[in-house]
Order: sequence, then structure tokens, then C-alpha cells
Amino acid sequence: MSEEKKSKLTVDSKTDKGHSIKFIVLLNFGILIYSASGIFSKTAARQPFFSLTFVFFYGMMLIMLAVYAVIWQQVIKKIPLTLAYANRAVSIVWSIIFGTLLFKETPTTGRLIGAAIVVIGVIIYSILDEDGKCK
Repeated sequence: MSEEKKSKLTVDSKTDKGHSIKFIVLLNFGILIYSASGIFSKTAARQPFFSLTFVFFYGMMLIMLAVYAVIWQQVIKKIPLTLAYANRAVSIVWSIIFGTLLFKETPTTGRLIGAAIVVIGVIIYSILDEDGKCK
């Protein structure tokens, strides 16, 4: 395979940081949308099966997932897949926020500590290069 084709198939590790940051922000917006789809899913589950409100909320969930899928595909073209997947773990934080604000769920201390560990892990993973050194 030619060098030109190889460079198109892989993400260039020398991408300027501004470009990468833009796509990480877009990724996190997509993760927010993905997490928000859970709101529609939970709301649909509370409706009578195949009622008009069930179909509406289920349809909204599918639309949110479709938007997320488009964003995900665009992001993974520009940043390493491992970095993208590491950032998906932040959806746990959004789930706790949405559950608390919209469904009056009470986050437990263990879940909050777990979410904090996940966020710290994502930050550490994001700032280290392949050799384990700070970027």
C-alpha cells in the first residue's frame, strides 16, 4: 500500500492541537446527545406500549442516536479511535446529571466516586502519549 493511502487510513499523530481540540469538543457534544437519547428512551418506557406518546419518544430517541452516529463517524476520521472511545465514558456523568434533574433519581456516593474516577481516567488517558509521557 502506498504511503499516501496509509496516511489517509490512519489519523496523523502530527495533527495540530487546535484541530484535535475542535473534534474532541464535537465528540463530547455527540456524547451529550447520546446520553440525552436515554431521556427519550426512559420516557418512552413509561408510556403504554405503541401509544402515540410511546412512538413519539421512541422516535425521538432514534433521531438522537442517528445524530450521534453521524457525529461519531465524523469525529473518528480526525482523532484516534482509542481517544474517542475513552471519551465516551463521560456519558456516565451526563447520565447521573440527567437522572438527577429529570427523573429525581438520587446519585449514590459510590456512583459519584465512580464517575469521578472515570473522568480522571479520561483526562489522564487524553494527556498521555503512546509512551506514557505527557503530551
